[in-house]
Formats: sequence, structure tokens, C-alpha cells
Amino acid sequence: MTMELQQAFENALKTVDSLTQRPSNEHLLKLYALYKQSTHGDNDTERPGGFDFKAAAKYNAWASLSGKPKQEAMKEYIDLIDSLKATEN
Repeated sequence: MTMELQQAFENALKTVDSLTQRPSNEHLLKLYALYKQSTHGDNDTERPGGFDFKAAAKYNAWASLSGKPKQEAMKEYIDLIDSLKATEN
């Protein structure tokens, strides 16, 4: 992983908190999944059971990225943050 990519990813992580408009639930799930894939790799956690729909949605979003390289997930996270910032102006 390049230092430039790591730095850009860390900057994007800081930027997400400074967005003036709250991202849609769909974007929030995508950001969560890309973050988890970028930092932990494939989802190897146990699927939440019962009626915890929020946890199940997060689990499914992350699991859908299985096999995606961490660097690719980082680039997609950065691109998504950039597109969300662009829509604020």
C-alpha cells in the first residue's frame, strides 16, 4: 500500500465528520462497508440474528465486498467521500 493512498484514506476519514449534509442511509452503509473492508478485509464475523435489522444491514453491506482488495476499497471510500463533498456545494 502506498503512503499516498494511506494518507488520502486518513484524510477522507476525517472529512466524513465535517460533511454539512448527512449522507443517505445507502451512502452510510456503503461507507461503513468500504471502511471495514479497507481496515479489516473480508467479513469473517458471525451474522447477527434475530431482529437487529441495522446490524444485519451493516453485516450484509460489508459481506457484499468479500474478496475486494483493501487498497481498492480505500480508493472507493475516498471517491465516495469526494462525490459527497462535491454535492454539498
